[in-house]
Amino acid sequence: MNRLFGSKSTAPKPTLNSAISNTETHIESLDVKLAKLTAELSTYQTRMAKMRDGPGKSALRGKALKVLQRRKQLEAQRDSLSQQSWNMTQASMMTDNLANTMATVDAMKGASKSLRKQYGKIDVDKIERLQDEMAELMEVGEEIQGSLGRSYDVPEDVDEAELDAELEALGEEAGFEGGLGAGGVGEGEGVPGFMVDEVPQFVDEPPEAGKVKEAAG
Repeated sequence: MNRLFGSKSTAPKPTLNSAISNTETHIESLDVKLAKLTAELSTYQTRMAKMRDGPGKSALRGKALKVLQRRKQLEAQRDSLSQQSWNMTQASMMTDNLANTMATVDAMKGASKSLRKQYGKIDVDKIERLQDEMAELMEVGEEIQGSLGRSYDVPEDVDEAELDAELEALGEEAGFEGGLGAGGVGEGEGVPGFMVDEVPQFVDEPPEAGKVKEAAG
């Protein structure tokens, strides 16, 4: 059977990219041929411009027309190949975009599955209870702070008469100390009152005024 129909081909199937590459290679070879034909036509035109009308110029003109006809055929072929290459390039771009889209979809499916698995481990009711507990703890903390920050008032059972007497005694003590600081002296001599009115028992005679001034100065 293989002799009649041939054996099964094991060569790899052509891909779109390889087809584009082959087409571009063919187009490049056509560009080389077109460049040669254009140069040949330019030579014929230069020669005909220097020739007079006659059989020689007519023969040269015939060759130029054949080259021009050949160039037009190659240009048409090149244009056709260029269009084919562009169409295959667009198809390749669409294929790449489709592959990227499929990869994105697969990635999104995997992410969705992972998120569903992770969220499945979360107990929403437990989170709500935790939030309630935190709110209660915050309220308790505020109550504690308010309790610690309150001021202590004077007890109601304190006797106001005792407070008045203590206040009067403090006033007298302050007046006594103020008098000493303002120069409360005896006999206007700059001698403190305790040195004028009272004499220590171990002193036989009171001090003289002049000596007291020297000691005080």
